[in-house]
Amino acid sequence: MPGRRRRVSVLGWVGIGLTFVLVAVSLGGYAYYRYIDGGIIREPIEPGASRPPDTGALNVLLVGSDSRAGDNKKYGPKEVGERTDTIMLLHISPNRDKATMISFPRDSMVMIPECRSRTGTALPGGLRQINSAFNDGGINCTIRTLESLTNIKINHFVKVDFTGFKGIIDAIGGIEICLPKAVNDPKAKLVLGPGKHVVNGEQALGYVRTRYALGDGSDLSRIQRQQVFLTKVLEAVTNGGLLTNPVKLNAFLEAATAAVTVDSGLTLDRMLDIAKSVKGLTAKELKGITVPTEPYPPDKNRVQFSEPAARDFFESVRNDVEVTPAPTPGKAAAVKIENKQVRVQVLNGTGERGKAVQVADQLAAQGFVITEVGNAAVTDTTAIRYAKKDTADGPGYADAVAARLSKEKKTPVAGKVRPVNTQPYKSQAGVKAPDGPIVQLVIGKDWPGVRVVSAIPDSLKDKVVDSNTNPCL
Repeated sequence: MPGRRRRVSVLGWVGIGLTFVLVAVSLGGYAYYRYIDGGIIREPIEPGASRPPDTGALNVLLVGSDSRAGDNKKYGPKEVGERTDTIMLLHISPNRDKATMISFPRDSMVMIPECRSRTGTALPGGLRQINSAFNDGGINCTIRTLESLTNIKINHFVKVDFTGFKGIIDAIGGIEICLPKAVNDPKAKLVLGPGKHVVNGEQALGYVRTRYALGDGSDLSRIQRQQVFLTKVLEAVTNGGLLTNPVKLNAFLEAATAAVTVDSGLTLDRMLDIAKSVKGLTAKELKGITVPTEPYPPDKNRVQFSEPAARDFFESVRNDVEVTPAPTPGKAAAVKIENKQVRVQVLNGTGERGKAVQVADQLAAQGFVITEVGNAAVTDTTAIRYAKKDTADGPGYADAVAARLSKEKKTPVAGKVRPVNTQPYKSQAGVKAPDGPIVQLVIGKDWPGVRVVSAIPDSLKDKVVDSNTNPCL
């Protein structure tokens, strides 16, 4: 069907509801899903030699477009090509217990790498608006751009169109929104009074599209509204009775599959595997955040990533909490050593100025008691040590530090832990040190970084949108 093959919509992220809704469904079994799966359009993700490594997390790119082709022409004058009107990255932690929706403002000025155009010709890299990557080079250029900016590997993508988005919301039975004031926006085709409303697909599309009638008129304000709306969609899917109503569920799945385009790797079996892994994940665990930005000096209508805030944020996403291995059957679980019980001596063996203090700050933020910082002989290999006299308890305390490394765990070894060129860690001066062994961390040139507990740094916590965010503001 020609309409089904149209390019993507403004809220491609809603398509991920297809994955979430498979979590607890028992409607017709595998044969039914095979039928549903036959309605999904797929496109391949181009392989690349320099793509970021997998970390165990699941990263799904969710995009929309400003295309006015076909049935979408009533939403504005037809434009040449299309740009991603909405760019979001759904990051699900390796443990599958937390989900972070990262929004990239479409007006961001970024370095776009070399890509192939939609016709196959070479596109030179350069500084351009982020949504032009999709306009010029399609989904694969968008993926390449985001991976080059974040160093986060994108595992899958989902796309939806205007018309498909409306069908999904109608199939759910509408979504409750709250307006702080009356809205009359002819461009978004939204006319509603103040207060709470249950909106159908057409009204919901207007609500997430309107820019100047709500908020401060900025794309950043609209992004926050879209993030709040997403939490309401997930609440409706997971808690609104959809999963236990065969008629509504069938309508939702048929609307979702008709609306989305996904990558070739997101097969039915892969969807079911993902669904099992995120079982129990609800809207309460979803947090929305926008990449830190600041005004772009040459053009007040554009923004650029704020540094180092954006760089630190992407590092936090890459290094979020690791999968905790299940205990071996029949083997007694080891006594858990809490971070606050561990005294750590941090030594810089990279030759990079200030590295010990930087790492000590990151470990202290996670509760470790840092006793000293200093320098060691330059080394290629990161090491974790405990004193030979502590062979009974030392390994457990050292493992607590090893567990915070963002890549493979370093095996702690017994050795010398008190070199002469150290000094007290000033930020924790006066903190009462716990009992127990001292663990020495020597940072080598292969330093993998400290794995963080949350994908969202403390500095950005006040910008989080979640299920507790007041939709009326």
